[in-house]
Amino acid sequence: MSLADYLAKNYLTADSEKKSKKRKRKHRDGGLTIDDDDNLGWTEKADEGDEDAPMIVGGGTLKKSKKKSKGTSAAIWTAVGVAAPSHAEQLAADAAAADAIIAGTAADRQKAAEEEDEAPEMVDTEGVLRMASGAKAGLQSAAEVAADVKQKQDEEKRKAAEVVKEMGNTAQETIYRDASGRIINVAMKRAEARKKAEDEERKKLEKEKAARGDVQNAEATRRKQQLQDAKTMTVARHADDAEMNDELKERSQWNDPAAGFLRKKKAGRSITGKPLYQGAFQPNRYGIRPGHRWDGVDRGNGFESQWFNSRNKKANIEKLEYQWQMDE
Repeated sequence: MSLADYLAKNYLTADSEKKSKKRKRKHRDGGLTIDDDDNLGWTEKADEGDEDAPMIVGGGTLKKSKKKSKGTSAAIWTAVGVAAPSHAEQLAADAAAADAIIAGTAADRQKAAEEEDEAPEMVDTEGVLRMASGAKAGLQSAAEVAADVKQKQDEEKRKAAEVVKEMGNTAQETIYRDASGRIINVAMKRAEARKKAEDEERKKLEKEKAARGDVQNAEATRRKQQLQDAKTMTVARHADDAEMNDELKERSQWNDPAAGFLRKKKAGRSITGKPLYQGAFQPNRYGIRPGHRWDGVDRGNGFESQWFNSRNKKANIEKLEYQWQMDE
């Protein structure tokens, strides 16, 4: 099957018998005439039936009238309606519309300005023009402006107090309700929130205190007591101050040869009041003595010894470097 046969079979339709008869009749009358009905979308039904029906094409209306002449017939189309405006006419119409909008806006502004001019001015009983803040209009000092503003505020407060006094019991505190509609006691809720905040702060302080050791807690208590005693302490402290001398005697100095004669011993008690170990022990960075239950066995990882050795080595190197500089 060729391409022409395939298109004719699937996409082309044969003319009806009635149309063929009509064409034959035209041919019998005196020649074949082909109307341009198909170009404007007319169907065979429109051809045979309502020939005078109007059709709208591109916004216009066309009316078909059939004019017969001797031996032939032709369709004549007459345009009905208003033709589309030209480009110049459309530009002129747009310019006129824009001028009308501008004129309307100017009129609205003029009307608003006239209404603002006609608005009442703020004039007090003395006939003086005042602004919304209560200050007088015109040239004046800053003190006068502040006085006028304060007077206006005092007047507003006085009027508000009078309104509240006149309302009496009707001016109550705002009532708050929960989702079920029950009244919420605001004072009680505030007290509960305050108590909850205090409990959280207390728990936080207790947790911090538990994280510290007994010696740190005892030192904190001692410093707090010192601050309390400082309220009644004199500003000047002389050499004969017994409290200051006792405090200096209690300080332990490792290189003090008279430490055994001047320092008061606590009979083997720590700062927390617990007994201490009286024998020899490996020194540590903090100078803390072991407890009285220690069996004398060092169960550490040797870090304290390495720490002391490192510091001593560093000090020796600095001393040797200084000596070499002096020798040069």
